[in-house]
Amino acid sequence: MDPTPQHLLWMYEKMIEIRQYEEAMAKVYLEGKLPPKIQKGLAFDIGAGPVPGEMHLSAGQEPVAVGVCAHLRPEDTVVGPHRAHHFAISKGVPLNEMTAEIFGKATGLGRGKGGHMHLFHPETKFSCSGIVGASMPQACGAALAARKLNKDWVAIAVFGEGAANQGAFHESLNLAALWKLPVVFICEDNKYGISVEKADSTSVPSNDVRAAGYGMPGVLVDRNDAVAVYYAAGEAIARARRGEGPTLIEVKTDRYLGHFQGDPETYRPKDEAKHLREADPINLLGNSLRASGLLDDNADSALRAAISARIDAAYDFGRNSPYPEPGEALDHVFVH
Repeated sequence: MDPTPQHLLWMYEKMIEIRQYEEAMAKVYLEGKLPPKIQKGLAFDIGAGPVPGEMHLSAGQEPVAVGVCAHLRPEDTVVGPHRAHHFAISKGVPLNEMTAEIFGKATGLGRGKGGHMHLFHPETKFSCSGIVGASMPQACGAALAARKLNKDWVAIAVFGEGAANQGAFHESLNLAALWKLPVVFICEDNKYGISVEKADSTSVPSNDVRAAGYGMPGVLVDRNDAVAVYYAAGEAIARARRGEGPTLIEVKTDRYLGHFQGDPETYRPKDEAKHLREADPINLLGNSLRASGLLDDNADSALRAAISARIDAAYDFGRNSPYPEPGEALDHVFVH
């Protein structure tokens, strides 16, 4: 099914929102982490600033999230990887509560206890985890629940190409195919598993070919294009809703930033990210919308201003929300 004008405009808006959100987080995250000047013994301090710990941003990978989520209903489940802000935003996770969670605040999705890699929002049926490959068995569980409830709900498992070499990948694909579960496996191939190139870790050129070993369709989207992802995901999701079982989709996407913020990226060719940005998927879709008469400069400027206001409000909410009280440390958690 071809994307409607509403779908195209929604994907464009969400990609801009994701990009602006990630660019803002990249700046906020560095606050307090860099020494004021180079001094002996001073280095990047990962525990400092308003957002301590690691930070994995998805700038450049927006097409995968919007192309998939354009087809989803509120009842559908998305289980993301550790780099998941783009899918959280596309699935409708509220920006204020998500940002507060990343800041470790009591108003966050998990009352400040999960951080950016552990975002859970039952209302939109979104979750993610810092465990590599964990999205796949969890999505199979959600798909099995839908089957047991006699619902046509679909589950989406999102993971990186490095996770396709985990045992959970093979176990989940086998089980999903055997039981014909309504799950779609989305592999984001951004070329690098942390600092290791895919060619140095994976025996096949693209993971879609592995689907044949489990009796399910395998689809390769060989460009970082929201519309191309939309077509591939639409067919796979419709197939799952019809009760015809799972599909594996691999998307060749681009990671503009390091594996984590502060990553020296010595493993990447110099200026690689700069060259990738020359084919930016947001500009690609924006130019297409202009050519079809769905967007002009005034509408684009107004849209970006409205998005900026939403993001500014979310960051203000996160910064100004209270931290949890120390006595709450064992509340709302499982204790043996």
